[in-house]
Amino acid sequence: MIAVILAGGNGSRMNSSTPKQFLPLSDGRSVIEHTVDVFERHPDIEEICIVMKSDWINETKQMAERYGWSKVRKIVAGGAERYMSTLAAIECYLEREDDFVMLLHDAARPYVSQRIISDVAEACKEHNAVAVGIPSTDTIWQVNPITKTIQRIPERSVMWRAQTPQAFRFSTIRDAYQRALQDPQFHATDDCGVVAHYMPECRIHIVNGEEENVKITFPHDM
Repeated sequence: MIAVILAGGNGSRMNSSTPKQFLPLSDGRSVIEHTVDVFERHPDIEEICIVMKSDWINETKQMAERYGWSKVRKIVAGGAERYMSTLAAIECYLEREDDFVMLLHDAARPYVSQRIISDVAEACKEHNAVAVGIPSTDTIWQVNPITKTIQRIPERSVMWRAQTPQAFRFSTIRDAYQRALQDPQFHATDDCGVVAHYMPECRIHIVNGEEENVKITFPHDM
């Protein structure tokens, strides 16, 4: 089984109090409509769990009924931080006995392709952790945030830009977060970071993403 977890942030960078998942794209359909539809159509996806701000859960449930999202089985409240949404999703599946694949995707990436999802699903047959990324075409600077000066310039040939989905055997992502929560210095920006730091014995396989698989962050991304 592959269960998709769709989670996202608020609209703070969109000059809107509305979560960006509910803002319309150029065709008039909302970001989340596009994102859910991509996974609804994919034959390898069996279930979708949407993690949403608590005061938008009813709206999300109404949308699921209105658009007939048959694979949306769970709609749960997330937290203030991205990792809290992953924890909320993990909590929903703790009673399952099978070690299924949990695929975590930014709800604000509506243009993920069927090819990417297929490649991730195929890779999960051999790997416990799978990421999506694209090689950086830009030189990346590591900068001192206080002095605004360059500290280091990593070799561009080994730098990749992370995308989602990220997929894990449930036992892998569950155990990684259990270890992370024992660390008083724990801070996470994405789920692969949690696995890489707290389960270094687990190698994360990478499949190729696409430039079109952008994350809606600023108004011009719409």
